[in-house]
Amino acid sequence: MEVGIGGMSCAACVRRVERAIAAVSGVETATVNLATERATITTTDGFEPRALFRTLETVGHPALTQTIDLAVTGMTCASCVSRVERALLTVPGVLSATINLATERARVEAFVVTDLAGVLAAAVRRAGYDVAPVATDPSVTRPRAAPRDGLAAGLALAFAAPLLLPMLLMPLGVDLMLPGWAQLALAAVVQLGFGARFYRGAWRALRGGAGNMDTLVVLGTTAAFVLSVWMLAAGRADHLYFEASAAVVALVRLGKWMEARARRQAGEAIGALERLRPDRARVLATDGVERDVATAELRSGDLLVVRPGERVAADGVVRDGEGGIDESLLTGESLPVQKQPGDRVVGGAMNGDARMVVAVTAVGAESQLARMVRLVGDAQAAKPPIQRLVDRVSAVFVPVVVGIAAVTFAGWWLAGAGVETAAVNAVAVLVIACPCALGLATPAAIMVGTGVAARHGILIRDPAALEQARAIRTVVFDKTGTLTAGRPELVAVLPAWGTNAEQVLRLAAALQAGSEHPLARAVLDRAPADIPVATGMRAVPGRGVEGVVDGSPLALGNTRLMGSAAIDTAPLESEAAALRAGGRTVSFLGLRDGALLGLLAFGDAPKPGAAAAVATLRARGLRVVLLTGDNQGAADTAARLLGIDEARAEALPADKAAIVAGLRKGGAVAMVGDGVNDAAALAAADLGMAMATGTDVAAAAAAITLMRGDPALVPDALDIAARTYRRIRQGLFWAFAYNVVSIPLAAAGLLSPVVAGAAMAFSSVGVVGSALLLRRWRPAPRAVVKVGA
Repeated sequence: MEVGIGGMSCAACVRRVERAIAAVSGVETATVNLATERATITTTDGFEPRALFRTLETVGHPALTQTIDLAVTGMTCASCVSRVERALLTVPGVLSATINLATERARVEAFVVTDLAGVLAAAVRRAGYDVAPVATDPSVTRPRAAPRDGLAAGLALAFAAPLLLPMLLMPLGVDLMLPGWAQLALAAVVQLGFGARFYRGAWRALRGGAGNMDTLVVLGTTAAFVLSVWMLAAGRADHLYFEASAAVVALVRLGKWMEARARRQAGEAIGALERLRPDRARVLATDGVERDVATAELRSGDLLVVRPGERVAADGVVRDGEGGIDESLLTGESLPVQKQPGDRVVGGAMNGDARMVVAVTAVGAESQLARMVRLVGDAQAAKPPIQRLVDRVSAVFVPVVVGIAAVTFAGWWLAGAGVETAAVNAVAVLVIACPCALGLATPAAIMVGTGVAARHGILIRDPAALEQARAIRTVVFDKTGTLTAGRPELVAVLPAWGTNAEQVLRLAAALQAGSEHPLARAVLDRAPADIPVATGMRAVPGRGVEGVVDGSPLALGNTRLMGSAAIDTAPLESEAAALRAGGRTVSFLGLRDGALLGLLAFGDAPKPGAAAAVATLRARGLRVVLLTGDNQGAADTAARLLGIDEARAEALPADKAAIVAGLRKGGAVAMVGDGVNDAAALAAADLGMAMATGTDVAAAAAAITLMRGDPALVPDALDIAARTYRRIRQGLFWAFAYNVVSIPLAAAGLLSPVVAGAAMAFSSVGVVGSALLLRRWRPAPRAVVKVGA
């Protein structure tokens, strides 16, 4: 096995890595090649890939890892899922393997190993299943199930009906029973023809050393079929059970077809996202001629012409044109968003009523649409913690059911009921058991829940967030960019003695040139044209910025920065206090180890939906806290305007994380932020939510991403996450309850194989149908709350 190793720079690194690998249990030999950054390792049976991974991290040379997605077909139940996962985990170098039964996808995390995809595929095939690589291009939609599946189910029912109807009409005194040979002919077509797929599935499972739903169906229906043939040959044509074997096969096939349809509906959300990007785009050439090209051929910098009613083919910036853009399928925003030159647009959005020229900034996998598809797909591929219980149960489910069926047969036979009755009751036990429902309850609910959330602008990146959302007791908001517009305006420039306002503004603008900070943009919007060039720039997180302008070392920031730079703020402290009391943010400008030059004051208005979001959360009994690096006066003013009882101010990034950790002692905490300085707090919270309008660092640290900067999405995200988790628990409850109740009834002889087959077939459909109810979820109507009321 070859493993990629990072961080090696010399022969000493090679020796250190070789010694570390050799010390891992199960490693026989290890040779490291510095040029290729590869370690060639031979292992024994006791080798544990995760132990190697942890060891390499400890010595400072982490192993290179990769994620591979595979499409696995032929799985029918949770037992199949467990078997495929075990098969993948036996491949050397695999760190983890997760299977989603609803999407029929396998996600494998492993070392960077040569031809790993081929080795994984071989392992899956040895386990008895078919496998293929998954297309990574978001424009490639998922294939739909073949229409012949529904036709086959219908034909199977048609052949089984002449066997089943006489049994149903017999209590009414109607005798339409077919001769034994006719029953055998019809039942054989269903059992051996339409039931062939179950035999193939059972054979693959047994070849892999385990059982699955197909095993139970085959054992049950074959037993009923063979028992009937034996009785027909013995001349007892009045006690045949051909209708039981045929009806079970037909009903199970019908149930699997209906289940497949429901699963396709559950996955429609991500399919709708994938289909948003148009196949063709109109590019404006340098000679002014418009050319029609394939979207895949677009490159960054191309100029797109987007006519009214067309979708934007790629992310970009508006160069010419002005009008409304419908981004509802991407952000959940119901109204068109007005765009003008300089504004960003996302690929997949629908142009409204004006021709626009858009400069492409991102294409393909780097576009926002592609990232959304990946995030939703990642969430649907992962498993929440509650699924671990299902995995443990499904691993032993089939053997236990077969054991119960054997005990049922032996018990009835020893009780004197005869071989016939004992066999029929054992068949009912085999048929009634349904590991499918157990395997589908969690992934089906996750698919539908994350899909409907994405349609409303809420990306649930981590399924664990579903479980965490229901336990939230405190919601912590960052202020700037989260509850407020994040576009503060410069409202005052006060010079100190010996300077003037224009000079203070010019120097501050020089220090802020090139910065994306909201306060920097406010300064640059008001700055004069002749801004000097600053050198030696250094950002001080949570405090401000330092640099050299015209040979003078300057510092621009809050009082903490002024203190560390030995700048006395006393000359303007009274004015600063008055501004802070009015909710303004104050930044001082001064010479390092020298005089104060002036101050700048900023104002930031609350977002339109902020007060309503806070009111909704409080109405649900949640505690709401404002946490900001701004001054206490600005924090108190914002809290008062928005109806927040508690405000924590002047918090550095590390302080925010510590405050969140402290709040967690009183219950689970959700943190909502948008900036780099919120990343630590987002990671420290039980549930992190990031505004997609903020920084990538914040989004990476959060479990939920809000696709538009609307605080009203926070209660919506908590609601859909909690509802999805509740639906998972309900599905698992009914799946467990179904088996707990039905198996004893079948063992007691109270359920016929036909009824058992119908119940088993439709239990899976019921679980998926229950998950599909989440598609009706809509955000709660927005309350109208006046700011400051």
